[in-house]
Amino acid sequence: MHFEKTEVQRNKYDMNDFFIAVLIGLVAGLIDVIPMIIMKLDKVANISAFVHYFVLGLIIPFVDWNMAPWLKGIIISFLFALPVMIIVYPKDKKAVIPMIAFSLILGAGIGIVGAIFIK
Repeated sequence: MHFEKTEVQRNKYDMNDFFIAVLIGLVAGLIDVIPMIIMKLDKVANISAFVHYFVLGLIIPFVDWNMAPWLKGIIISFLFALPVMIIVYPKDKKAVIPMIAFSLILGAGIGIVGAIFIK
């Protein structure tokens, strides 16, 4: 007997999509961390911010929600940043505003770029 995979069973994404997602994450991480480096913020905070957006670059493009890619990116990015904002808020209330801004901007960007380049 020969069984063919149905459309649902076939992998939707390939390695090119993964590498594109890596590139999206690297760029998003760099965009977030460059201002932090210029402001001479803590090294651990810089690494954490870079890893945060690098990982979101690997997640957001592959989440299949029935909504606009920019909105999906904003929602996921904000939800992932929320625990960090809760930790940071008591120590530095002003830091939460740029965290929200970057969540909105980079989340939307990751969602849009992911939708364009990852099919």
